[in-house]
Amino acid sequence: MRSRFGFLLIFTAIPALLAISTLFVNELRFAEAQQYAIEEKIIMPDVETPLPVRMTDREGTLFSEEYVNLHEPYALDDIPYFMQQLFLLNEDEEFYNHIGFDLSAITRAFISNAQSDDIQQGGSTITQQLVRMRYLTTEKSYERKITELFYAYELEKTHDKDVILEMYLNEMYFSNLVYGVGAAAQYYFQKDLPQLSKAEMAFLAAIPNNPSMYNPLKNFDATKKRQELLIDGLVRTNFITADEATQFKAEAITLNVKEKAQQHPMYTTYVLQEFEWLVAEQEGFAQQLKKAEGDTYDVIYAKLQQRVRELLDAGITIHTALDTSRHAQDVTKMDRVLHHYSALQGAGVVIDNQSREIVSLYAGKDYEKFDFNRAYQAIRQPGSAFKPLAVYGPYIEETGAYASQTVNAAPICVGNFCPQNYGGYTYGRTDMTSAFRWSHNTAALRLFYTMGIDTAFSYIDRFHFLSLSEEDRNYATSLGGLTYGVTPVELADAYASFSDGSYVRAHAIRSVKNKEGELLYEWPAERDTIWSAHTVAQMKKMLADVAINGTGEGVYSTDGYVGVKTGTTNRYHDFWLAGLSNNYTVSVWIGYDEPASMERLEKRKIHHQLFNILLND
Repeated sequence: MRSRFGFLLIFTAIPALLAISTLFVNELRFAEAQQYAIEEKIIMPDVETPLPVRMTDREGTLFSEEYVNLHEPYALDDIPYFMQQLFLLNEDEEFYNHIGFDLSAITRAFISNAQSDDIQQGGSTITQQLVRMRYLTTEKSYERKITELFYAYELEKTHDKDVILEMYLNEMYFSNLVYGVGAAAQYYFQKDLPQLSKAEMAFLAAIPNNPSMYNPLKNFDATKKRQELLIDGLVRTNFITADEATQFKAEAITLNVKEKAQQHPMYTTYVLQEFEWLVAEQEGFAQQLKKAEGDTYDVIYAKLQQRVRELLDAGITIHTALDTSRHAQDVTKMDRVLHHYSALQGAGVVIDNQSREIVSLYAGKDYEKFDFNRAYQAIRQPGSAFKPLAVYGPYIEETGAYASQTVNAAPICVGNFCPQNYGGYTYGRTDMTSAFRWSHNTAALRLFYTMGIDTAFSYIDRFHFLSLSEEDRNYATSLGGLTYGVTPVELADAYASFSDGSYVRAHAIRSVKNKEGELLYEWPAERDTIWSAHTVAQMKKMLADVAINGTGEGVYSTDGYVGVKTGTTNRYHDFWLAGLSNNYTVSVWIGYDEPASMERLEKRKIHHQLFNILLND
């Protein structure tokens, strides 16, 4: 009976109200369409309130809270009665009596709006406001308003009044990405809701009416004036006395805004990207994307992003390997070095050799959150820094060669590919250590040719170089001449295999847990053996020689060993330095975001300075 009565009220009211409007015919047709839809039954979607993504460092200390919004829901019984009445008496005195909408208030609103050219007065109940927040837009149109009535009526049929009020108080927007009375208390005063004074409650209650106008961080005085109007409203309804109102208005309001944890943005943005990779690997998206092309790829990737967003909104905690003190020092010191060189940029990464965890990461000078993160987004040509992975490691592993044996560094052409050595010098037979030390291109190509492209790539493909393509299966790869290039993270990730011969993808994420603390994801711990003990020993010997006698001269390690390889690309567009100590693997890149020559900077060895910072902090 109640259901039929409600529908009757709606549809008898609408024609009368729309008669006031010059758009009567169009609105009536709209109403008829809505009647047909509601007779089929309105099904309103479930609403999930996004929760913050929290990140902890290697010690378990929170260092970042990635807020979609700040939300701390309260049960209605835990929301102070005074706070409830602030909204009930000022927003919807008949809340516990109506069926979702107030016909007399709507009539007044239509009459008022009919006298102006736009829609100003709403006449909305708390239920209607909740519907608008949850399901509809804030568009001011009669169509939207009518839809709102139907939804409000449906919500009242399916939910108890107290439940509706609880949802409303927990979902109102309080500006600054803060939703609900509980979150507002925490954000603006750093207090639990019941700890607020009545004056503070009234101050918060002033914000939702117009969160931009009454944003207390920007318009404190306007918010205070509205607070006083709300207090006067409580007097008018006899909820408080005039003396109490005077007392509440006189109380000083002192904001104590909660600072959201937003430290280490370079590392944070990388972690969010790595989380997407982790989900892709664990849920099969990565394999699908490898096989997909064109529109199919776009569809699969869209599904991956949707899945990632669902997980982030659910309120996960990402436990990371961040060494906060080391990372903070790295950022400060590397910024200081690069600030001497105008537009010059740099990037680097530090990997723990034992755990293969990324403990520190540098994304570029003057980095701000969600800027271009050069550590994992800057895909640049690696030059000779790629030779240990593409040529010397595979060659020694395949042949059992020693660093001391001789190789032919004489001029060579493979088809039309005839590389020159640095400075145009020619060589004959030389020991492998010298060829490696001075990056003889002719020796590297000859070794690569001897092995064959397929053999070389049987090693290269075991690492995670995401930008390598089929086009890179050519002889220029022996010199680090790639179609696109690699990133500092990828290069360090592969170099870490020289520490003990094993490989597992380097990672910043230790584990991902849901809001209940249950494990959702972690990277596999199984390692792949890439290099034999013999290959590791020979590679470490040659890398150490570069640091002592070659192009890496000037780098050092505080733990007893350091081995490196440098890389310089054509026209001096990129300088690389990658290598390892007993404890860490590091790669560093410097260059301009818009490639330009750095020849004049070559002798300053800026990348050596940055490498030493990352390796030894």
